[in-house]
Amino acid sequence: MTDYRHSATVELPADELFAYLREPHNLPHYFSGMQSAHPEGGDTVHVEAEVHGRHVEGDAWLKVDEGTRTLSWGAEGPDDYHGTLSIDAAGPAASRVEVTLSSVREGSGDEIQRGLEETVAALAHTAVADSTVDP
Repeated sequence: MTDYRHSATVELPADELFAYLREPHNLPHYFSGMQSAHPEGGDTVHVEAEVHGRHVEGDAWLKVDEGTRTLSWGAEGPDDYHGTLSIDAAGPAASRVEVTLSSVREGSGDEIQRGLEETVAALAHTAVADSTVDP
């Protein structure tokens, strides 16, 4: 099992960023390849995605810890894919987000790290952009 990590500063208050990221319906907005995510009750989320050129559909889990502003997620399968995302305040109008991804997937570690960095950049951009849209 290999762990990949990346962190970044996001120009949103920590509570606001966490409120956005904790919603399963927002996952496709920032996870590349994810097409849909629907809560099924409890920690279960039904997801559809394009992964390595193939369509994947199934149940994953998403655990939300409001007290520590932490998300944990994973999906059953050959890659034993799971990770955590945590958010800390970096000032009154900024947050520090750190993501750790664990997988037994074989392949280029550089590719996985690059994908993680792109996902963190996308979630930062999307959360800020969506926060400026009037409901």
